[in-house]
Amino acid sequence: MSTTNLLLQPVKIGKKTVPNRIAMNAMECADADESGNPTERTYARYEKLFEGEAGFIDLEAIVCSRDNLSSAHQLSVTRGNAKALEKFTRRLKEINSDNVFVFQLTHNGEYSNPGVSKPVRVSDTPLYGFEYAHMIGDDEIGRIVDEFVESAKVAHDAGADGLDIKFCTGYLGSQILRPFNSRKWKYGGAWENRRQFAFDIVEKIVKAVNDPDFIIGSKVSLFEGFPGGQGTAGCDSSIMDLSESIDLIKGLEERGASYIIQSGGAPRATVALAKPEKNAPYMAYLQHYFSKVCRDSLRPETVVIGSGYSIFRDGHNNPNFKSVDPEKNSLAYWGNKNIAEGVTDMVALGRQSLADPLLAKKFKEGNEKNVDWCTACDKCSFLLVNQANVGCVVYNPPYAGICREVMARGK
Repeated sequence: MSTTNLLLQPVKIGKKTVPNRIAMNAMECADADESGNPTERTYARYEKLFEGEAGFIDLEAIVCSRDNLSSAHQLSVTRGNAKALEKFTRRLKEINSDNVFVFQLTHNGEYSNPGVSKPVRVSDTPLYGFEYAHMIGDDEIGRIVDEFVESAKVAHDAGADGLDIKFCTGYLGSQILRPFNSRKWKYGGAWENRRQFAFDIVEKIVKAVNDPDFIIGSKVSLFEGFPGGQGTAGCDSSIMDLSESIDLIKGLEERGASYIIQSGGAPRATVALAKPEKNAPYMAYLQHYFSKVCRDSLRPETVVIGSGYSIFRDGHNNPNFKSVDPEKNSLAYWGNKNIAEGVTDMVALGRQSLADPLLAKKFKEGNEKNVDWCTACDKCSFLLVNQANVGCVVYNPPYAGICREVMARGK
């Protein structure tokens, strides 16, 4: 049996047919212009992804308001970006119109860059020590919900196939959903209040867009891995309890979500869980568990997209994978096995999508030996943290030059 035969089979998400089970995850790369529009560098990155023939491509962490940027060059999906995004989407679909292209809508919350933006928090005590973030109130959160809805309409009109609404990895959606948000306010305290933030956004978007062909989904952290995070038993508990996470994804499904991208961890708190690292690659197996929880909790027709696969490479990459046969510990092996066994329906690639945007095409052509495998050096994360244009420094020379410049400034 070919290692890639299930990865290359089509699957339906809503009314869309996805030509294969390989998804390119949302990877924020900080290369928009001063208004949040795509630049030549943005075009170059996504043109390669579309040439690479992955079945599903997620447009990176694109903000609904210029008030909450993570960097001065984060992509935006406001009414002011509508024409630029329409041109961008049209160009990409000229290259490949067979795949599914969604926009990931986000609000950075505490992660908003205070140099160019306005960080907000939901709790009396800033979880990460972001004391400068101001406390959000009911009026402001109402405006933010409206911005999500307006951005959804912009994405629809620009030609996107759907949305990924971000409720993961420590951004505003996670801040509101986690038990740590114990303050009594509109979306705080009891779980019924916290989950309503996500439900209100999805319900209002479905009503405002009013297009059954436009797919809605969400990336969700089932377990963030620290006390009070998503998937814990209480605001000061470290015990894993996925009951709220399961209730969330089932509620999203009931309100129109046709897919869930499973996630875990939070990069600024539990980085090895969020993106398994060379020193702790086995965290990827925990991601498989989270995918299975999603798959067992949702209707068969709701697609689960599993995360954490970049670290597996070709199976011969990491001595820190213990007690496993390298031939049975690759991306292709686990992707195929987990699809076959009902653990997930698709696999999502983040860092690997930067290392080799042509991976799906190479798999289709039986050319796996020539894949540029992510080395998990995490220089892409280093560039993002330092507000620089992001790309793979190993296989894409311009980004190696950017990395050297950033490192020189830090000396």
